[in-house]
Amino acid sequence: QVQLVESGGGLVQAGDSLRLSCAASGRTFGTYRMAWYRQAPGKEREFVAVFTWGGERTYYSDSVKGRFTISRDNPKNTVHLQMNKLKPEDTAIYYCKLDSTQLDSPVWGQGTQVTVSS
Repeated sequence: QVQLVESGGGLVQAGDSLRLSCAASGRTFGTYRMAWYRQAPGKEREFVAVFTWGGERTYYSDSVKGRFTISRDNPKNTVHLQMNKLKPEDTAIYYCKLDSTQLDSPVWGQGTQVTVSS
């Protein structure tokens, strides 16, 4: 099995920064991609950022482009999300997701809460 553990969430003020981390552990998972999603209260889970298969490219949602940066530490099987210039509308539970060629279904972490006060 593969487990994902997110960390780094918290309560900050608008304009502040946070860095989320997602560490993957367990069995080997070959070629994979990792992404961040978020879910605000009363809303559906939405895409935030992703490393494509092989980690060659990154994509971001329009709402975070230019403010958030996804990065990865391959030896540690960890992906980070640097979030700058945070806004109240960024308040959500942030989840990381792993898709692998060796897994039948994606793996989700338990989520980490990010709250941005105005």
